[in-house]
Amino acid sequence: MVTILSRPPGGPSGAFCIDPSPPRPHSAQTMLRTLQFLLGGFSVGTVCALAAEDQSSPPAKAGVQIVQLSDRLRVEIDGKLFTEYFYRDVPRPYCYPVIGPGEAAMTRNFPMKNVPDEEHDHPHHRSLWFAHGAINGQDFWSEASGFGKTVHDRFTEISSGRESGVIRSHNNWVAADGTVVLTDDRTLQIYYPASAHERLFDFDITLHASNGEVTLGDTKEGTMAMRLAETMRLKGKVGHGHIVNSAGVRDDATWGKRAEWCDYYGPVDGKIVGAAIFDHPQNPRHPTWWHVRDYGLFAANPFGRHDFEKLKDKSAGNLVIPAGQSLTFRYRFYLHEGDEQQAKVAARYQDYVKATAEK
Repeated sequence: MVTILSRPPGGPSGAFCIDPSPPRPHSAQTMLRTLQFLLGGFSVGTVCALAAEDQSSPPAKAGVQIVQLSDRLRVEIDGKLFTEYFYRDVPRPYCYPVIGPGEAAMTRNFPMKNVPDEEHDHPHHRSLWFAHGAINGQDFWSEASGFGKTVHDRFTEISSGRESGVIRSHNNWVAADGTVVLTDDRTLQIYYPASAHERLFDFDITLHASNGEVTLGDTKEGTMAMRLAETMRLKGKVGHGHIVNSAGVRDDATWGKRAEWCDYYGPVDGKIVGAAIFDHPQNPRHPTWWHVRDYGLFAANPFGRHDFEKLKDKSAGNLVIPAGQSLTFRYRFYLHEGDEQQAKVAARYQDYVKATAEK
């Protein structure tokens, strides 16, 4: 509260001096000790209240915001980083970091960043990505000599929103000799979380045989993948994680098994968090096989049949897209606190099936 004392000498009509002696809020400490302002006819002795707004900390933006930078898109939820989608001058687009509930960093930092207590194996395991190791005989999974690249062509939508944010892009899969083997259209939809205990996003991708027939070859090296934080892995000097799938199979035994979903959970910064990947029931070869390893690799792979089932026919898992046709895969990522029981992963998978049944 302030009290109007007098009109300042020579001041304009309606200008008054105020008594600066009453305590002032911290956000108004930079206010001059004497203010002159128009009060539109208030008389001397009038007691009034002033509200001071602190402009140094503007309110956080609500919802999912996506900002385009020079080489990546920054995705924020309520003004806090969720992930960044790297697309320029990279072997293939990827999301890094991936921040889960409680600000838990869910994926390995290497090779994007070197931090203590991380293994430096498999440098092509870039946080969260989509790739495959045998497409028309070309390696689009690794970063070894002669590997193929997924080259970003253009964004078709970048939109922020209160309920979700959307990234749509078109990409070319380019072999080492410069040949475009196939193209894709992908959509990442990041949802505003229903609670602070989860994060939720969908990754849908349509592969186009736009330059002739495409054979997605039978290999374990693929496909919809994450490389999880070192402390979440099953084994290793800092690993204390676990794996479980929709059939109840656990830990090492989940490798190469088919399941509707798979969940990989473990400690990050002293708290148990997990990542579940849901295989959509309309996906080709649902339920998918899982290329999920004890060292933190976590991937849905519908093609590696001869590896997973130990078949002699190395082409048993091949899938052909005829020239001019397309094939779509859809996945949901559910990042959660606790193990699969505490996070109700099975029920959340059914929610996903029901919500997307008409799409």
